[in-house]
Amino acid sequence: MTLHVLCVGGEDHALRIPFLAALRSRGFRVSAAGTGAALPFSNSGIEYHRYDFNRFGARVADRLAVGQLSQLVRGIRPDVVQTFDTKPNLLAPLAVRGAIPIVRTINGMGWVFSSAQLKALAFRPAYLALQRLAACWTSATVFQNKEDSDFFRRYRLLGKSPAVLIGSSGIDVDAFDTARAQAPSTAQLRTELGLGDDEVVMTVSRLTVQKGIPTLLDAAAIVREVRPGVRFLLVGPRESEGPFAVDQALIDRYAPHVIALGARSDVPALLGIANVFAFPTEYREGIPRVLLEAGLAGVPIVATRMPGCGDVVVENCNGHLVPPRDPRALAAAILDLLQDPARAKSMGQRSIALVRREFDLNVVADRYADLYRKLIFTGRRSEDPAALSRDVHEDRRVSQHSGKSS
Repeated sequence: MTLHVLCVGGEDHALRIPFLAALRSRGFRVSAAGTGAALPFSNSGIEYHRYDFNRFGARVADRLAVGQLSQLVRGIRPDVVQTFDTKPNLLAPLAVRGAIPIVRTINGMGWVFSSAQLKALAFRPAYLALQRLAACWTSATVFQNKEDSDFFRRYRLLGKSPAVLIGSSGIDVDAFDTARAQAPSTAQLRTELGLGDDEVVMTVSRLTVQKGIPTLLDAAAIVREVRPGVRFLLVGPRESEGPFAVDQALIDRYAPHVIALGARSDVPALLGIANVFAFPTEYREGIPRVLLEAGLAGVPIVATRMPGCGDVVVENCNGHLVPPRDPRALAAAILDLLQDPARAKSMGQRSIALVRREFDLNVVADRYADLYRKLIFTGRRSEDPAALSRDVHEDRRVSQHSGKSS
């Protein structure tokens, strides 16, 4: 029997194509629904369905999205619905209402629980109520870090569904290595970007206030007072970020020492020119994919002490962790790495083994595949929700032990 998994996400759902391909290679029929372009999915041979919602608000659009998802599920009748991102995690259970098993992955808590703005604080009670409602029709909830799992338990947001811990959405190590091998030389990239021999501090992120970009800009000014030959590269979208976007005028104020490259498809190559990777997020992250990419590239990391970041960065081992919204601490950590290149390189190398061992796409895909099969074939949701979580964790321990023995 070929099991059909429908994976529902948002506008950047194409980033999960490697995960979907990994599920397909494990014998699943895979289809996807998202709000972005269909071309990346068709190029990968994955059936894609577009629906609409506004991640910045719009209650009417949300109701329409629920109707679209309900119609889609009735039409294609998957065996399991897998959701990622805040709104799909809420909308899909409301659309399906228990007709088909739903697995939600909490890949971060987002703006509502990361921002201290009054608007975010006002949304929190409604968010908690919606999570409790969505839990009524959820078969399992996957968390990427323990802090988020603890939060859901504390506020009773799980209902009767089990909580399962699966670190990250996985990274395709082989594809990353291939992209690096086929990339232009670092000399070519430096020439293209006009960097000369300058040291490079890079971040890959949505260019929003909540991702800590203003803090990074302030830190850049501090760093350059000590080391004038440092350039900061900002890689990621800005225009698509609506009211959260950092003002372009603010970024321009720091030019030419700060260069905003926009969204790029050659991040593995760009990481080859980075001396330090900075990730100043103020978000409650799941496990940030960009930290896995930086780690796999062997770049030492400075990240904020936020949920998800500490699962990848170990203080004084492969990088530094600093408080959020603290440009002086961020600058000091960056300078510490720049001023001792040999030590920084050694720290960066430690990340490579960590990412390959803990976050390889094959490890993650195996755990999701086990979860889907248990939901469908054992009916554990109705019998003993806690047992499902224990079984998936036990499968992981057995898999890891087997891998170490081989």
